[in-house]
Amino acid sequence: MLPILVVLLDGLADRAHDVLGGRTGNEAAATPNLDALCGEGSCGVLYALGPGRAPASELAHWAMLGYRADEFPGRAVFEAYARGLDVSRDDVYAYAALRPAELRDGELWLTGRPDADRDAELADQLIERCDGIAAEGLTFHLQHVWRGEAICRIAGGADDRITDTDAFFRAWYPVLRPRAVVPEAERTARAAEAWTLEALRRLEGERFNVITLKWYGRERPRPTFIERHGVTGTFIGESAFLRGLALSIGLAERAEPETDDPVADMRRRLEIASERLDAGETFVFVHQKTTDVAGHTKDPNIKRDTIELLDSAFDELPLDRAIVCVTGDHATPCTPDVIHSGDPVPLILAGPGVRADDVREFGELPCSKGYLGHLRGPDLMPLLLNAADRPLFLGSRPTPFGGADGYPALLEPLRV
Repeated sequence: MLPILVVLLDGLADRAHDVLGGRTGNEAAATPNLDALCGEGSCGVLYALGPGRAPASELAHWAMLGYRADEFPGRAVFEAYARGLDVSRDDVYAYAALRPAELRDGELWLTGRPDADRDAELADQLIERCDGIAAEGLTFHLQHVWRGEAICRIAGGADDRITDTDAFFRAWYPVLRPRAVVPEAERTARAAEAWTLEALRRLEGERFNVITLKWYGRERPRPTFIERHGVTGTFIGESAFLRGLALSIGLAERAEPETDDPVADMRRRLEIASERLDAGETFVFVHQKTTDVAGHTKDPNIKRDTIELLDSAFDELPLDRAIVCVTGDHATPCTPDVIHSGDPVPLILAGPGVRADDVREFGELPCSKGYLGHLRGPDLMPLLLNAADRPLFLGSRPTPFGGADGYPALLEPLRV
């Protein structure tokens, strides 16, 4: 059996652009190392949540790591884990954001955000001013994280099935009224509205005068990664909420910063991954956000050049001793007014025993013609475990954990 290395380039995929000759950044970039990897392995394309669905990174990763929607605790829970907070199963968590807003025809429109350095002290004071507000029998506790952003813990029997007040597209929509998704959540929706209005009152006259809430969630039962897949290991990356996601399923996390030298950042991540594989770990997940940042510039040339630059870091992947997968979680297209899109993400699988198909170039269109075809997020872990000679033989039931994809490492022998 072989270990598994996943290299995930956040927001990797794109749409075709006229300025690139009707190609995506991946297709237009000169990528000799990724092209060679295609030639050595099997290729396909991935839709994390399905064709046309534009996932947030936490939803894409959750599905790709083999977890179901009903097990998803919410991004705010991941943020709490990443900050070392104790997460109570009795409480609801949300992500709070201190923002400046102006009144337009009775509606609040967000106009910016605090500066991480210049406004840090003021943001901390304003968040503290709004800590502990009670409404409808619920209490809203705030733990400042950075830049006016905070973990909000709602105690007293809250329900997480309410809508966000932060619509994310700050220039398109006003601050929204929280609404219940199910009747049982009506009290929580009323409380969140009352809390928002009270925070507005306490912040009146301040440069940052509103706090929005989003990403509600609560802890839910789920198997750990080793219980579900029979392997365990380490998540390597900078993203706080993704490191929190890793911790929530029992993976170790290794915080590695992203600098202005993305190639050095990736080489450092791959060196750590190689060390973890040499130490006997069975699963290592490497994450880097560089391609996502390039997509958010909305300049197709920048995305092409970024992918071309990163390619140089992929000259020494451990193909002789591990199953290696290179892919992304979603498309961050260089298309105005689109954050993420539901376009296909190229995927390469290589390593000992992996069959080479006819694909010789990296990119969405070339990879779509590969041996692996069109995959969805929940297909990824079974695909990796199968290539690593670790698939669970379906029809047997040696483990009590639902949704198991890999042969269990946690077997309980009968004692006689």
